[in-house]
Amino acid sequence: MTATTAAGNAHHAHARRARTGGPEDGSRLMEHIAGWAFVVVFAMLVTRLGLL
Repeated sequence: MTATTAAGNAHHAHARRARTGGPEDGSRLMEHIAGWAFVVVFAMLVTRLGLL
């Protein structure tokens, strides 16, 4: 393996790791619903355990 090949492979690996958003599928609604469901379940857990 040459230095050019190693540098090229490192660049491609970094490009794959840097992208964390996933594909753009346009389902922001489901993302918001899941987020709010998590908030509600967490609030119920906190109140049931008497932590608030």
